[in-house]
Amino acid sequence: MITLEDIKEAQRTLKNVVHRTALAYSSVLSEVTGGEIYLKMENLQKTGSFKIRGAYNKIAHLSEEERKRGVVAASAGNHAQGVALAAQIFGIPATIVMP
Repeated sequence: MITLEDIKEAQRTLKNVVHRTALAYSSVLSEVTGGEIYLKMENLQKTGSFKIRGAYNKIAHLSEEERKRGVVAASAGNHAQGVALAAQIFGIPATIVMP
């Protein structure tokens, strides 16, 4: 199970890599739902989605041996972009398989 400390560690790992994105109030969704709805603007990340967060955090915690072997991702979208960017930042090989 993920703990609060795990989340704090991920935040420390990512602080210089990802943008701190804004929340945008959605009047339309708020009206439809009857509650206050805010949208997290993760589309403003370097890769256009939140996927860089998980990819970078995972690669950051690989051992040196694992990094030497590189990483593989099967994705034709945002996850592939996150893995590719994270691998580039760490200078490790990445194979992206686009199904």
